[in-house]
Amino acid sequence: MTLYDDLVSGKEKLSLVGLGYVGMPIAVAFAKKISVIGFDLNAKKIEMYRSGIDPTREVGDEAIRESKVDFTSDETRLREARFHIVAVPTPVNEDHTPDLSPVESASRILGRNLTKGSVVVFESTVYPGVTEDVCVPILEKESGLKCGTDFKIGYSPERINPGDKVHRLETITKIVSGMDEETLDCVAKVYELVVDAGVHRAESIKVAEAAKVIENSQRDINIAFMNELSIIFNKMGIDTKSVLEAAGTKWNFLKFYPGLVGGHCIGVDPYYLTYKAEMLGYHSQIILSGRRINDDMGKYCAENCVKNLIAADKAVKDARVAILGFTFKENCPDTRNTKIIDIVNELKEYGISPVIADSQADAEEARHLYGVEFVDVNSIKNMDAVILAVAHSEFSSLTMDRIDGFFGEGKKVLLDLKGLLNRKEYESAGYRYWRL
Repeated sequence: MTLYDDLVSGKEKLSLVGLGYVGMPIAVAFAKKISVIGFDLNAKKIEMYRSGIDPTREVGDEAIRESKVDFTSDETRLREARFHIVAVPTPVNEDHTPDLSPVESASRILGRNLTKGSVVVFESTVYPGVTEDVCVPILEKESGLKCGTDFKIGYSPERINPGDKVHRLETITKIVSGMDEETLDCVAKVYELVVDAGVHRAESIKVAEAAKVIENSQRDINIAFMNELSIIFNKMGIDTKSVLEAAGTKWNFLKFYPGLVGGHCIGVDPYYLTYKAEMLGYHSQIILSGRRINDDMGKYCAENCVKNLIAADKAVKDARVAILGFTFKENCPDTRNTKIIDIVNELKEYGISPVIADSQADAEEARHLYGVEFVDVNSIKNMDAVILAVAHSEFSSLTMDRIDGFFGEGKKVLLDLKGLLNRKEYESAGYRYWRL
């Protein structure tokens, strides 16, 4: 009997280490087929899951209530499982170097509780080599076991898209890899239990690691190109969205749009790749220049808010500005690594303290990370400028009458960062309308 057979028959269990936006949907999906232990260090989060609450809103409260995942913050429970999936975040430090501490910490915890005959699969985004060169030595040291004989490793990069109800774990082809053919076969079969779209067997762990970082680097570079076009066309007095709609009629034109690049993947993964390249003596040119453009877009948006206030004869210092939306993407509560904070900080440099409304956002997280307090959108009035920053459903359906109600006397300055509104309508109504 193989480990896969033992999992399917209920003889062995699968563990999920890290129950955030990535780990929790995986745990819930597997629990429909096999026995799952869901482990997270955060006891408060575990309590929420146990009481049927989904703080990530990725699968919803009902799915959590009905799920058979055995949620725990007791690391010794990991000893009951023989197939382990590690799905912890891999952020970057202030200086844009990879912060491997979460994945190293998870490896230590798992190592302390690793049993013979186990398979460990990492899902965290890393640069090529981290799984074998960083994680394996920790697992071996903590467990006293030998990789390759006592336990095996694999890598299967996460492709969870927070807030996306169409592209889910089940519907996105899953890249899988293993240290040898036997492990690869086991990892592939286990993931095939939950991924309807099937798996792609990468030829090595490093290939799978590299595939993950380039997926998001490609998106980052394309968005950076759009952002640069937006800067150029704004200087020319040309509407970028109209240009992209025209160019988009060509069959092979790639449909990307300008915007703020936040979150845990697109704005982070490229730095993992360039960091490894630097270690090998190669200084990235295209990837890092794209990163520089995208990292500066919050400042650029704030500057354009100020320029439009001046053009509308409004005093800049102490101007009343409202920002609608604070999360890193629409219809998702996550505020970590949001670029909206760059707009807030830059406006403060001009003596403007904006009010921020976001009913979708995790208010406690925003308070803790940024010292930001949200206001109710219904309390917003007498504004000099409004920045429509995130395309949450409730903001994308705002009518002109409703938006009118946000403003006070004088010219209305409206920054529509996501291009949600009809430019001509608002300009005809006397607005100073600006978008990327």
